[in-house]
Amino acid sequence: MCGPMCNMGENKDKQAYHWGGATSQTPDHIYNLKDLIELHLTYCNSLSSRSLKTLTCFRETLVSLCLFGCSHIFYRKGGAPLACNEDTEDEEEESPASRQALETDFNFQGFNRLRLLNLGGLPDEVDAETLLKPLKSLTSLDLSNVQLLGTAFLTQWKDRLASLVLYNVDLSEELVSTVVELVNLRHLDISQESRRTSKSKMTRKILTAVVQRLVNLVSLDISGHIMLDNCTVPHFEEAMGRPSIEPCKSSIYPFQELKRPLQFLGLYDTTLCNVTHIPAYKVTGSKNEDQVLNAIEAYTEFRPELAHRAINQLFDIARIQHCSQLLRALQLVIAALKCHKYDKSIQVTGSAALFYLTNTEYRSDQSVRLRREVIQVVLNGMEQYQEVTVQRNCCLTLCNFSIPEELEFQYSRVNQLLLKILEPARQDESIQRIAVHLCNALVCQVDNHHKEAVGKMGFVKTMLNLIQKKLQDRMCDQVMEFSWSALWNITDETPDNCQMFLNCRGMSLFLECLQEFPDKQELHRNMLGLLGNVAEVKALRPQLLTPQFITVFSNLLDSKADGIEVSYNACGVLSHIMFDGPEVWSMEEPRRDTVMDKMWDAIQSWDVSSRRNINYRSFEPILRLLPQSISPVSQHWATWALYNLVSVYPSKYCPLLIKEGGIGLLEKVMELESSQLETKDMARKVMEQCENFKEDPMETNHGQEVNYGQRG
Repeated sequence: MCGPMCNMGENKDKQAYHWGGATSQTPDHIYNLKDLIELHLTYCNSLSSRSLKTLTCFRETLVSLCLFGCSHIFYRKGGAPLACNEDTEDEEEESPASRQALETDFNFQGFNRLRLLNLGGLPDEVDAETLLKPLKSLTSLDLSNVQLLGTAFLTQWKDRLASLVLYNVDLSEELVSTVVELVNLRHLDISQESRRTSKSKMTRKILTAVVQRLVNLVSLDISGHIMLDNCTVPHFEEAMGRPSIEPCKSSIYPFQELKRPLQFLGLYDTTLCNVTHIPAYKVTGSKNEDQVLNAIEAYTEFRPELAHRAINQLFDIARIQHCSQLLRALQLVIAALKCHKYDKSIQVTGSAALFYLTNTEYRSDQSVRLRREVIQVVLNGMEQYQEVTVQRNCCLTLCNFSIPEELEFQYSRVNQLLLKILEPARQDESIQRIAVHLCNALVCQVDNHHKEAVGKMGFVKTMLNLIQKKLQDRMCDQVMEFSWSALWNITDETPDNCQMFLNCRGMSLFLECLQEFPDKQELHRNMLGLLGNVAEVKALRPQLLTPQFITVFSNLLDSKADGIEVSYNACGVLSHIMFDGPEVWSMEEPRRDTVMDKMWDAIQSWDVSSRRNINYRSFEPILRLLPQSISPVSQHWATWALYNLVSVYPSKYCPLLIKEGGIGLLEKVMELESSQLETKDMARKVMEQCENFKEDPMETNHGQEVNYGQRG
């Protein structure tokens, strides 16, 4: 259904009002309207016959009225009045029987200025002829999906009527005879929803009569009709050359009699759309991309059932072939999704089409503004339609964008929606995996302000709940690994989030995961990276200083999982703990000296040229361990980390180290008597590497980091 859409416009003292959607509430400002000339209501199913009484307030000024899909307005039942000027007795509660009674007292008597009228979906019980008889000046009439008992009454407007829409109206002989008498018609729509459901047959004779009698036609729609006899020129007799819109070359016999090409010709779901020469500037059909886009454009507002099918065809074009009118395609799909936000079929096909229309193949042709429009309509779909397929399509579409950069303008909203998706105890597996991936990407390489805000939304607790569920299922999959990775990222230099992790049983889940999945290397790396963030917060380190945790960290120093990453991160956690000095080490076992010895052994076992699965934005947590004598092994770990990074990735990390004052701190390491000789030697090498880089900034080592986790 077309969503609540309000567009107030003024022309001096004249006003227009548009409202659509499945609503029982009418905005307050309509009560104050005067001199209303245009009223556009679509799918307002909760309006009752009391609203018809209000219409009479505007009968002297209304020029254009649309009640498309407002079928309940013709029944006496509970609903919101269009304005609040009815008598008090009308407000009394009505009986169930009376609420279903047809309103028989209303007609359009006195609406003398009314020119444009849309009554699409008028109930079968309402006699259209009686209802419309008082109208003398209609120029445009839409009776889509209306059962007409007779059609002769239409001729009362034969000298005025310029537009007539009879979509899904049975094409009887009487109707055809009536229509061809309306000689001033410029737009005629006698289309059907589908050939499968059509009871009417479109013959060459009917088409010929329409063309011959309605000489002013510029727009004709005959979509969805079965062609009873041969209306087309045999292929071998068709005019040679490129497709032409000249009537004389038309591949459809009746249209050869046109004086000029039509501006619009609806041939959707007919065989006629496949012929070579069609005498119209704009054609709907399914033969090619242009016809499909024309169909979406023509049918979106009032015929979502057709728009859905056309969008589905566009989906196939974008997925299998190539969409050459990308901008137009995106704008049309966006418009359809906005208009029909409660229509499941539109939301499913539209969101699927957006996924293919925004992928890498088409990205270079899209402006920032257009991509933001796509993001907003995708988030609208996630927000308003909790259907599995729609949610999956929307999440997949978001994956086509640079995250977090392109989503930053909607950062809070997108995080809230993703966390809401992940709330249910048992979620669709594919949606869960994609949503966690997006959550992880959104908290990677954003400033601490964003991380703190997302943490307050319940991010940490949501990720830990997912981990808990996976533990219960004894399953270590991508959701488990992405959840730990997301926690690693969101706790980076954000003490509040680290505190939340500890408060929500994070350490217990860490131990359970280690025990349940002893061989999952990537899982171990992500968990230890997260604990490195926790260990950087001085106020939280006492919670890590227990025999159980220290023993676990000490044992992980020997791990060969994921190269050096698990051992490196375990040593980092211990380095921060050791930095607090021996006085905080209150446990008897394991002994502090024993753990420090293991740390030295681990560091010496690492290959300093190891490529890393880590991404530092700042060295501040490492640099604070350099100029100190409390824990030489912590100093050595920090120096080794810097040497590894500036050696393997000089173009990224040499400038960062210089910028953050690392060279001066390394010089202090060289001066300290407590610094070990091998630590001083490594510090000297780091300074030499940075000096060499300043002289020749061309990086000779082309290693690329993998941003599994973010640091600093």
